[in-house]
Amino acid sequence: MLEGLFDRKVPAGAFVSQNDLVNLLDIPVQPLRDALRVLEAEGVLTIHPRSGIQFLKPDLELARSTYQFRTIIERSAARTYAETAGVETVVALIADHKALIDDIERDGFDASMIERLGQLEERLHGGMIASLRNPLIETTARRLKNYVTLIRLERLVTQPLALRTLREHLEILEAAKARDASAAEAAVSNHFQAALQRILGMF
Repeated sequence: MLEGLFDRKVPAGAFVSQNDLVNLLDIPVQPLRDALRVLEAEGVLTIHPRSGIQFLKPDLELARSTYQFRTIIERSAARTYAETAGVETVVALIADHKALIDDIERDGFDASMIERLGQLEERLHGGMIASLRNPLIETTARRLKNYVTLIRLERLVTQPLALRTLREHLEILEAAKARDASAAEAAVSNHFQAALQRILGMF
């Protein structure tokens, strides 16, 4: 169901019936009902009995709330990551970020670059969250990731935005490499503040 939402088979904010979803997503009724209950608990949709299903529509408030929550969690995660992450892991991430920057500047920005950017985001932010070794935070982070994906659906990722994101990531990683927890925390805070401003610019 999330794939259907992220692939825009189901528009964000849509109000649809259960039968509509069965036809749109080609999912049997019982698994669909199970998925609906899970996604309602995660805040992705609201089930209105005998009426339909209302999917979450990204707006300014959702963007602000999501990035505020991410900042609270990942400031702590950045400190722990800077103190505990393996040197090889950090160095490899730095190298991969620099390689993507070089490729974008040399060859331009295309779909393959977007995919690589997404993989680097997952490795960095996922790695920071994992460093906390807290299953409750990991569950919350997965939920926030779904919100971020919804918020970004209508956002065009351009070359300047991608390069800005990669360079902000490098600031976090260089601080982690230096084992400077305070600098890593500040870099994450600045990264999310800048990311939120980029998101707000599209509303």
